[in-house]
Amino acid sequence: MAEKQIIPIYATSGEWSALLVDRYLYNTRGEWIGWLEDKDVYTRDGEYAGYLSNDQRILRKRVKEHQPLHPPPSPLPPARIRPPASVPLPPLFAELRWEIVDVFEEEPEIFERVSEFKPDWEG
Repeated sequence: MAEKQIIPIYATSGEWSALLVDRYLYNTRGEWIGWLEDKDVYTRDGEYAGYLSNDQRILRKRVKEHQPLHPPPSPLPPARIRPPASVPLPPLFAELRWEIVDVFEEEPEIFERVSEFKPDWEG
């Protein structure tokens, strides 16, 4: 069986913030936190988080426009993976224009919280 490619995702500060395995995004503890569809990044709840830049950062416009929740990927990925003990050093990052922010620098909690756009559960 071929080994899956693991791509480290960094914050602009150079901190290793996540891992991309296939199209699934995991935090540094190996917990599933989101996924990619083309270059768009979504949280577990389907909330748009940003887009994957060519230099391995997750970026978005500073002023977020509301987007409806995106249906989860099918099939769902493993809930956990075993992260590597180390990752390569980050690349040199281009400076961001004012209207673009680094999600892991400005709003890393988006991957940890329940989306405010998720409908309340009614039992």
